[in-house]
Amino acid sequence: MLVLIGAHALAALLAPTLVHALGRRAFLVLALVPAAAFVWILTRLPTVLTGGEVAEGFTWIPALGVDVAVRLDALSATLSLLVTGVGALVVLYCARYFTPSSSGLGRFAAVFTAFAGAMLALVWADDVVVLYVCWELTTIFSFLLVGQDAHKRASRAAAMQALIVTAAGGLTMLVGLVILAEAAGTYRLSGIVSWASTAAGPSGAAVTAGVVCVLVGALSKSALVPFQFWLPSAMAAPTPVSAFLHAAAMVKAGVYLVLRLAPGFADVGAWRPLIAIAAGLTMLLGGVLAARQTDLKLLLAYGTVSQLGFMILLAGAGTRDAALAALGLVVAHALFKSTLFLTVGVIDRCAGTRDLRELSGLGRRAPVLATAGTLAAASMAGIPPLLGFVTKEGAFEAFLHDAYGSWADALLVVIVVGSVLTVAYSARFVAGAFTGAFTERPGTQWIRPGALFVGPPAVLGLAGLVAGPAAGLFAPLLVRYAATLAPSYPVLFALTLLPGSGVALGLSVLAIVLGLGLALPRPAGWLAALRPFAAFRSEVTWRVLVHAVEQGSLRVTAQTQRGSLAVVVGTILVVLLAGPGVALVATGALGEIRVDRVADSPAQVVAAVLAVASTAAAALARRRLSAVLLVGGLGYAVAVLFALAGAPDVALTQALVETMTLVVVVLVLRRLPAEITEHHSPRRRLARLAIAAPIGVLLALLGAASLGARAFPAVSLAFPAQAYDYGAGQNVVNVTLVDIRAWDTIGELSVLLAAATGVASLVFLDRRTGTPAGGGRRRRRAPVAPGPVGEAAWLRGPTLERLARALRPGPAVTERALLLEVVTRLVFPTIMVLSVYFLFAGHNAPGGGFAGGLLAGLALVVRYVAGGRYELGEAAPVEAGTLLGTGLLLAGLSGLGGLVLGGEVLQTAVLEVDVPVLGHVKLVTSLFFDVGVYLIVVGLVLDILRSLGAELDRLGDTPTAPAAPVPTGARP
Repeated sequence: MLVLIGAHALAALLAPTLVHALGRRAFLVLALVPAAAFVWILTRLPTVLTGGEVAEGFTWIPALGVDVAVRLDALSATLSLLVTGVGALVVLYCARYFTPSSSGLGRFAAVFTAFAGAMLALVWADDVVVLYVCWELTTIFSFLLVGQDAHKRASRAAAMQALIVTAAGGLTMLVGLVILAEAAGTYRLSGIVSWASTAAGPSGAAVTAGVVCVLVGALSKSALVPFQFWLPSAMAAPTPVSAFLHAAAMVKAGVYLVLRLAPGFADVGAWRPLIAIAAGLTMLLGGVLAARQTDLKLLLAYGTVSQLGFMILLAGAGTRDAALAALGLVVAHALFKSTLFLTVGVIDRCAGTRDLRELSGLGRRAPVLATAGTLAAASMAGIPPLLGFVTKEGAFEAFLHDAYGSWADALLVVIVVGSVLTVAYSARFVAGAFTGAFTERPGTQWIRPGALFVGPPAVLGLAGLVAGPAAGLFAPLLVRYAATLAPSYPVLFALTLLPGSGVALGLSVLAIVLGLGLALPRPAGWLAALRPFAAFRSEVTWRVLVHAVEQGSLRVTAQTQRGSLAVVVGTILVVLLAGPGVALVATGALGEIRVDRVADSPAQVVAAVLAVASTAAAALARRRLSAVLLVGGLGYAVAVLFALAGAPDVALTQALVETMTLVVVVLVLRRLPAEITEHHSPRRRLARLAIAAPIGVLLALLGAASLGARAFPAVSLAFPAQAYDYGAGQNVVNVTLVDIRAWDTIGELSVLLAAATGVASLVFLDRRTGTPAGGGRRRRRAPVAPGPVGEAAWLRGPTLERLARALRPGPAVTERALLLEVVTRLVFPTIMVLSVYFLFAGHNAPGGGFAGGLLAGLALVVRYVAGGRYELGEAAPVEAGTLLGTGLLLAGLSGLGGLVLGGEVLQTAVLEVDVPVLGHVKLVTSLFFDVGVYLIVVGLVLDILRSLGAELDRLGDTPTAPAAPVPTGARP
């Protein structure tokens, strides 16, 4: 199971490369991954049908008791068969849905494959934390897929709306799951349900609150009232995404969670009322809105909203018959809704529209497609002998046998009315798509689709037809899950074409007759009568809420962020004094501070005095550059203190960071006036001093109090021994970064990458530049004409010509420091070699990937200072984004080394081999992690140099349009 999830992840990583090599045919290869998972699940069904389970897992976070645990039982097997089966066909469909010239196809293939893998992991997850991680992964991937056409405002808005709603619901669900897990004493999902099913099951306000939080997450994911508005908006996504999202992924996650928890929590007081109200309203509202649509895709989207309400209503009943009908409806819905969406995709591509008012004659021109779409719509409407009819009969039977107790009769009426609406919009779909009932145009232009384009919807439509009469073949799998719930009626309802009672059959016939009666005439009359009901639109409330939040934030920002940095920083510092400062005095912690010695050596005193002097001089400096250099003196003094304290690695890193910081600040200062022109009155200076002095004292006291308040031995005391025993290194600092605290380093690397992207986005108008003018790719060198060069014509002979040819074309030779450029080019390789030495030696000596990357970055700084952006482009002909992405990817993948060699993720593994000539070689897997750190730091420096340096230089060199001549005698 874990291998199959990993296969999806690997396929997602390889997808862009496959698309680049094969084009849209890459989808044919990617479809093999979910297809293989589908076949594997089929081979495990005998174990599941006999009541067994297939489980795998390993410990992820031992201190928190978090395991990567997956489990295959009847419920997860059913859902995973839908995810993989429908997913494989949708991926095949993509090979013809997209054109060879479609943009972003590699990205789409990667995200879609990862989306399928995340959904598969979600239904298999047996740990609460893993379930939540997969839950939010589907949210993130759906956000990327819905926003595939990022150049369209509607796509961006729909993606953001879906992300906010479902992510907020997911966080609420996490709170509820943690409450239930703590009450049950286990974070295993199966254990929580087993605990809730016992006699000493869930009770108390905390459990009720946890259940409500979980249901809020499920309802938001499955787009139930009041969260139903995000799903129709998500139709901005490409049609294959809509088909998979509606049929077997994302929205089915909420249904799955309700089905999973129902055996244990259906009897909790808030469970049934909350589900009944939300699901009932959703079923009716979605049906009315679906019947009003003229866009076939929107019609199906609102139909999904209605069907989701139906499924959740059945799943939340908590009875055996309702659970069986719910799971059967999940299967039926996956088959008919995927068929319908794929059919609409073919119509949209081949007819150029999906507006039913513009379609006519497609039934004759595309008989296979029309047959598949009609069969799917008939299953959605509950027409025998299709699977939709079988499951709807089961739903009627469940509510006829008191599925919700006293609520059963009222909810049965809701289901019947919802079924009438379902028949109406199903008939509207068929009539509008294939018969031209809503248009007077003679015929729609039609491009004949290929077999691979029509094949997936045809296969799924045929499956819905066969599954009805053959329901008995897969019913045992559904019954295996339904048997985990208590019966509401002595006789278990069976999924079969033969109805269980005449009443259920009569209700089905009534729904079909009334639904067709509403669909046959022009629907304007009865739809107009339902307009007040359809006017209930949560998206309006959503927009009002978002607008109110935006306006409120603008008002708060206007009041608190007045544009004065001094005011902002002063406010923060005053709050710091009023908070921790007052607490430090009130708790009496000042009396516990003990100072054993002032310094260990006179050199420390000298360094401290230099630090204080640099700080004071910086505060009095009148020029910006002087102030920056003096603040840098403070940083170097701190580096000296680290070195004197016996921390050479930290001292080296501090010195390199301080140097790089000076470079970055100086690059920015080039665009600011040299003088600090703002003069303040003595009163304002005293006010700043009144804040700065207490803050300095407070921070010193807080540091001393924190050191003196330690009640237990520091964990770092064990680091020296652990660094060698577990990390196989003698440099404690480096081993801590790449092994002991490797997860923290991964997070910090992500922050560095985000910071680099943020800086670049503020400077570059379009994208990170890669031209030599911006300091990027190489160009063919322009030939240098022999003879005089500019004003240096007095320097005759071949010397200057050879030197000009050796240097990159750029400004005139006389405007460049040629000697400095030549010396820099001679020194540059040496610095780079030293940086690589730091990288490889850092595991046992001062250095490491961070220090080596900083040194390499400083080498690039020297090249840039010597020759400007042209010299930088010559030194680093690579995109900064490539270095950043490769570094983060390498650092993340290096964590698999320890896992493959029998350890844990990001644990260092040691490989020792004897190599001819080199002798005995000892290699640690954390070296690859350090290489990733090295690449990220170099990429960050390069990005800063190109944005704050090269790009600003280029913008400054851009000639402005000459002013228009002033006519003679005119006033300028």
